[in-house]
Amino acid sequence: MDVARRGGRSRLAVLGAVAVLALAPALTSCSNDNGGKSGGTVSPSSSSSSPASAPADPVAAKARITKNWTAFFNPKTPLAEKVKLLENGEQMRPVLAAFAGDKNAAMTAAKVTGIEFTSATDANVTYDLLVGGSPALPGSKGTSVLQNDTWKVSVKTLCGLVELSGVTVPGC
Repeated sequence: MDVARRGGRSRLAVLGAVAVLALAPALTSCSNDNGGKSGGTVSPSSSSSSPASAPADPVAAKARITKNWTAFFNPKTPLAEKVKLLENGEQMRPVLAAFAGDKNAAMTAAKVTGIEFTSATDANVTYDLLVGGSPALPGSKGTSVLQNDTWKVSVKTLCGLVELSGVTVPGC
Protein backbone atom coordinates (compact mmCIF):
# COMPACT_ATOMS: atom_id res chain seq x y z
CA MET A 1 0.00 0.00 0.00
CA ASP A 2 1.39 3.38 -1.00
CA VAL A 3 0.67 5.96 1.68
CA ALA A 4 1.08 9.67 1.05
CA ARG A 5 3.88 11.20 3.12
CA ARG A 6 1.67 13.79 4.79
CA GLY A 7 -0.93 12.34 7.08
CA GLY A 8 -0.19 8.75 6.08
CA ARG A 9 1.59 7.82 9.28
CA SER A 10 -1.11 9.40 11.46
CA ARG A 11 -3.82 7.52 9.58
CA LEU A 12 -1.92 4.28 10.13
CA ALA A 13 -1.50 5.08 13.81
CA VAL A 14 -5.23 5.64 14.11
CA LEU A 15 -5.88 2.32 12.35
CA GLY A 16 -3.51 0.59 14.74
CA ALA A 17 -5.21 2.15 17.73
CA VAL A 18 -8.62 1.17 16.34
CA ALA A 19 -7.43 -2.43 15.96
CA VAL A 20 -6.36 -2.46 19.59
CA LEU A 21 -9.59 -0.78 20.69
CA ALA A 22 -11.40 -4.00 19.84
CA LEU A 23 -9.73 -5.50 22.92
CA ALA A 24 -11.22 -3.07 25.43
CA PRO A 25 -14.62 -4.72 26.02
CA ALA A 26 -13.10 -8.11 26.72
CA LEU A 27 -10.42 -6.69 29.00
CA THR A 28 -12.92 -5.24 31.45
CA SER A 29 -13.20 -8.60 33.18
CA CYS A 30 -9.44 -9.34 33.22
CA SER A 31 -6.71 -8.11 35.48
CA ASN A 32 -2.98 -8.45 35.69
CA ASP A 33 -1.14 -10.02 38.62
CA ASN A 34 -0.09 -6.62 39.92
CA GLY A 35 -3.67 -5.35 40.14
CA GLY A 36 -2.57 -1.97 38.87
CA LYS A 37 -1.83 0.07 35.83
CA SER A 38 0.80 -1.01 33.38
CA GLY A 39 2.53 2.35 33.43
CA GLY A 40 3.55 3.44 29.95
CA THR A 41 4.69 0.19 28.43
CA VAL A 42 4.07 1.44 24.92
CA SER A 43 5.39 4.99 25.01
CA PRO A 44 8.94 5.49 23.82
CA SER A 45 11.25 5.75 26.80
CA SER A 46 14.84 5.03 27.58
CA SER A 47 15.95 2.29 29.91
CA SER A 48 19.24 1.51 31.53
CA SER A 49 21.90 0.16 29.21
CA SER A 50 23.25 -2.38 31.68
CA PRO A 51 20.68 -4.93 32.84
CA ALA A 52 20.84 -6.37 36.35
CA SER A 53 21.32 -9.81 34.83
CA ALA A 54 20.44 -11.78 31.75
CA PRO A 55 19.47 -15.32 30.84
CA ALA A 56 22.23 -17.92 30.66
CA ASP A 57 22.05 -17.77 26.83
CA PRO A 58 20.98 -14.23 25.89
CA VAL A 59 21.39 -14.84 22.14
CA ALA A 60 18.99 -17.79 22.23
CA ALA A 61 16.59 -15.88 24.50
CA LYS A 62 16.53 -12.90 22.10
CA ALA A 63 15.81 -15.22 19.19
CA ARG A 64 12.96 -16.86 21.13
CA ILE A 65 11.48 -13.51 22.18
CA THR A 66 11.58 -12.25 18.61
CA LYS A 67 9.98 -15.44 17.29
CA ASN A 68 7.25 -15.47 19.94
CA TRP A 69 6.40 -11.76 19.59
CA THR A 70 6.20 -12.08 15.82
CA ALA A 71 3.90 -15.10 16.16
CA PHE A 72 1.75 -13.48 18.87
CA PHE A 73 1.06 -10.39 16.78
CA ASN A 74 0.62 -12.35 13.54
CA PRO A 75 -3.09 -12.37 12.67
CA LYS A 76 -2.69 -15.85 11.13
CA THR A 77 -1.47 -17.42 14.38
CA PRO A 78 -4.26 -19.59 15.84
CA LEU A 79 -5.85 -18.50 19.12
CA ALA A 80 -4.57 -21.57 20.97
CA GLU A 81 -0.99 -20.64 20.07
CA LYS A 82 -1.49 -16.97 21.05
CA VAL A 83 -2.73 -18.11 24.47
CA LYS A 84 0.61 -19.91 24.94
CA LEU A 85 2.54 -16.77 23.92
CA LEU A 86 0.83 -14.30 26.28
CA GLU A 87 1.61 -14.00 29.98
CA ASN A 88 -1.29 -15.57 31.90
CA GLY A 89 -2.70 -16.56 28.52
CA GLU A 90 -5.51 -18.75 29.82
CA GLN A 91 -6.86 -15.85 31.90
CA MET A 92 -6.56 -13.58 28.88
CA ARG A 93 -8.22 -15.99 26.43
CA PRO A 94 -11.43 -13.87 26.15
CA VAL A 95 -9.32 -10.86 25.18
CA LEU A 96 -7.49 -12.81 22.53
CA ALA A 97 -10.74 -14.24 21.18
CA ALA A 98 -12.19 -10.74 20.80
CA PHE A 99 -8.99 -9.53 19.14
CA ALA A 100 -8.97 -12.46 16.69
CA GLY A 101 -12.44 -11.58 15.43
CA ASP A 102 -11.67 -7.95 14.59
CA LYS A 103 -11.11 -7.12 10.90
CA ASN A 104 -8.68 -4.31 11.76
CA ALA A 105 -6.63 -6.67 13.90
CA ALA A 106 -6.20 -8.85 10.82
CA MET A 107 -4.02 -6.07 9.37
CA THR A 108 -1.93 -5.56 12.52
CA ALA A 109 1.47 -7.15 13.18
CA ALA A 110 4.65 -6.35 15.10
CA LYS A 111 8.33 -6.30 14.20
CA VAL A 112 10.82 -6.57 17.08
CA THR A 113 13.64 -4.05 16.69
CA GLY A 114 15.43 -4.38 20.03
CA ILE A 115 15.60 -6.43 23.22
CA GLU A 116 17.25 -5.52 26.52
CA PHE A 117 17.22 -7.88 29.48
CA THR A 118 16.38 -6.41 32.86
CA SER A 119 16.75 -9.77 34.63
CA ALA A 120 17.08 -13.44 33.75
CA THR A 121 13.28 -13.61 33.33
CA ASP A 122 12.31 -10.13 32.09
CA ALA A 123 13.17 -8.07 29.01
CA ASN A 124 12.28 -4.71 27.55
CA VAL A 125 11.23 -5.08 23.92
CA THR A 126 11.24 -2.32 21.33
CA TYR A 127 8.99 -3.02 18.37
CA ASP A 128 7.17 -1.41 15.49
CA LEU A 129 3.42 -1.95 15.41
CA LEU A 130 2.59 -2.50 11.75
CA VAL A 131 -0.72 -1.97 10.01
CA GLY A 132 -0.92 -3.37 6.52
CA GLY A 133 2.85 -3.92 6.64
CA SER A 134 3.66 -0.25 7.32
CA PRO A 135 4.85 1.09 10.70
CA ALA A 136 1.91 2.69 12.51
CA LEU A 137 3.57 3.00 15.90
CA PRO A 138 7.33 2.76 15.38
CA GLY A 139 9.62 2.42 18.37
CA SER A 140 6.92 1.14 20.72
CA LYS A 141 8.07 -0.26 24.07
CA GLY A 142 6.80 -3.40 25.72
CA THR A 143 8.00 -6.20 27.94
CA SER A 144 8.53 -9.92 27.67
CA VAL A 145 8.48 -12.33 30.60
CA LEU A 146 9.77 -15.85 30.97
CA GLN A 147 6.81 -17.89 32.21
CA ASN A 148 6.75 -21.70 32.28
CA ASP A 149 9.99 -21.81 30.25
CA THR A 150 8.47 -19.69 27.45
CA TRP A 151 9.27 -16.07 26.64
CA LYS A 152 5.87 -14.39 26.42
CA VAL A 153 4.36 -11.01 25.57
CA SER A 154 3.48 -9.45 28.91
CA VAL A 155 -0.03 -8.55 29.97
CA LYS A 156 1.38 -5.08 30.71
CA THR A 157 2.23 -4.69 27.02
CA LEU A 158 -1.24 -5.70 25.93
CA CYS A 159 -2.79 -3.34 28.49
CA GLY A 160 -0.43 -0.58 27.35
CA LEU A 161 -1.74 -0.90 23.82
CA VAL A 162 -5.31 -0.66 25.08
CA GLU A 163 -4.43 2.42 27.16
CA LEU A 164 -2.83 3.97 24.09
CA SER A 165 -6.23 3.85 22.41
CA GLY A 166 -7.50 6.24 25.11
CA VAL A 167 -9.72 3.70 26.82
CA THR A 168 -9.49 3.13 30.57
CA VAL A 169 -9.86 -0.54 31.33
CA PRO A 170 -10.20 -1.96 34.84
CA GLY A 171 -7.33 -4.29 35.61
CA CYS A 172 -4.89 -2.59 33.26
